[in-house]
Amino acid sequence: MSLPDPQPPRKLSRLGVYAPMAIFVVLAIGWTAFWIWNRAETGRQMDATAAELRKAGYQISWASRGIGGYPFRLNVTLTGFRASEPAGWAVEAPRLESQAYMHAPGQWIIAATEGATVVRPMGGPVAVRGKLIRASLGSLKRYPPSFSFEGVELTFQPAPGAQPFGLASAERLEFHTRAGPDDEGGIFAEVKGGKAAPGGLMAALAGDKPVMFEWNSTLSKMSALTGADWPSAVRAWSAAGGRMTVRRAGLTAGDAAIGVSAGTLGADSGGRLSGLLDVTLRQAPRALAVMGATGLIPPEAAAAGAVVIAARQGTAEAARATINFQAGQTTLGPVALGPAPAVYAGR
Repeated sequence: MSLPDPQPPRKLSRLGVYAPMAIFVVLAIGWTAFWIWNRAETGRQMDATAAELRKAGYQISWASRGIGGYPFRLNVTLTGFRASEPAGWAVEAPRLESQAYMHAPGQWIIAATEGATVVRPMGGPVAVRGKLIRASLGSLKRYPPSFSFEGVELTFQPAPGAQPFGLASAERLEFHTRAGPDDEGGIFAEVKGGKAAPGGLMAALAGDKPVMFEWNSTLSKMSALTGADWPSAVRAWSAAGGRMTVRRAGLTAGDAAIGVSAGTLGADSGGRLSGLLDVTLRQAPRALAVMGATGLIPPEAAAAGAVVIAARQGTAEAARATINFQAGQTTLGPVALGPAPAVYAGR
């Protein structure tokens, strides 16, 4: 009995070989097209945002722009960047590098790899250098957007002819904004390991000891903080009942310190700060004497304020007081110290 001949083996279908390759090629072409579209859209949105800001009186410019990062990122590099606002404040950077991943195009990381310059409207430019100068920006559809700035081992150098800057260096500087519930927004800032610049008010208070700063606050009615420019936005916010609640704040300059335990601030119709701060003061008489000697406040007001604080402090290390911003003036207890700080230039 003979066995049947075995069936010859079937040849592998070429479809099974080439189909995965074809699918990969199609996906690669689709992803490339999607990336190219995002690249063009990023440039278009940057141009549109800059144009809108220019209409509001701000100036945004750069010498050159490059967009890369294919296939999984969007990298935007700007050279010769400058941004300024109507009051005269400006930021300049020879090179800004930013990055966002394709799966999260609304989350950007930005770095000033060659440092930056902050231009003060009255004081002039200050060059800022550091081991790390970077920021992140996200949640762009919320107000305020999530923004964080971080600087590590910073140095501050005023330009020739510019007015002195309070700090010569800082180990760490942070600034954050966050959107919260019920139309609220948070603003947080911190300076650690600051060193006062020689010859200034801060140096007279701190000497060679560290300078520290902290600010933690919440703003209400954030959706009303909009307008053609900063003064218009603040006026609209104030008209809607917007207020800033200070949860915790403080400035330490050597042995002198001011701590804020609570407070509510706003802006009056003239563009000056209004509201109250509950404060704790340490070495306030000496600090007031220094501010009077440097002309920051009138000498006679500094002397009167020092007498009031010394009486309240007694033998304790610190004194409690209230700083009141009202009718365009700043008062410490019953003593008028001078004009209230300007939130924006009045009409």
